[in-house]
Amino acid sequence: MKTYIHARLTEEDRIILRDLKKSTGRSESELVRRGLRLVLEEVRPKESALELAGSCVGKFKKGPRDLATNPKHLEGFGR
Repeated sequence: MKTYIHARLTEEDRIILRDLKKSTGRSESELVRRGLRLVLEEVRPKESALELAGSCVGKFKKGPRDLATNPKHLEGFGR
């Protein structure tokens, strides 16, 4: 089921919407929906590296503990 909203736009906002509609070929509704999603991405908390790694964390039982900080492990890396 679709929900309809009414929004009050300033003259400047109406011009922006008109220009975007012309340049993108998208409808006003599509542009508003896309705008909502872009704002959501801005305000949504970002996932931490730990959250992104998910179930991969803690998979290895063996290996050097100082892998990322000891220069001997980093020799030749990035060259």
